[in-house]
Amino acid sequence: MDELYDRLKSAEDPAEAKGISKLIERRLDRSGSATADLLTERARQAMSTQDLPLAAELMDRVTALEPAWAEGWNRRATIFWMLSDKYAAIADLQRTLVLEPRHFEAWAALGRIYQSVDDKRRALECFRRASALYPRMEKLQDAIDRLTPEVDGREL
Repeated sequence: MDELYDRLKSAEDPAEAKGISKLIERRLDRSGSATADLLTERARQAMSTQDLPLAAELMDRVTALEPAWAEGWNRRATIFWMLSDKYAAIADLQRTLVLEPRHFEAWAALGRIYQSVDDKRRALECFRRASALYPRMEKLQDAIDRLTPEVDGREL
């Protein structure tokens, strides 16, 4: 994984960076447990039919079964976000980042949630962390450029 993260950080071409990010995401998707993978797939199916309470229950089981799997917490955070439970989503994203501090998608999602609750300083910090890991991530630089003058002030 270290090599992939290094390649992602130094990629000059956005298409190359996107391909590397997909490889990282595929590796993060592996829970190491057939049961957790099955429950996660069922949660994905529940999400696709908008049965978010069932999806949350399934991901609760996944995080209990595989508490060290960062992506399990990240996926449950997505469900909480969709259920409009921002603070539960924040808690799960923070747990994701304890387990995998290079999880650029979790940093970006955490930034979006902080932005939605008008915590611009934390949002900018999260966006910058995501950008340090994945500089070519779509729309990230726009968010940073938009928030920087509001948080850091304008240069004279």
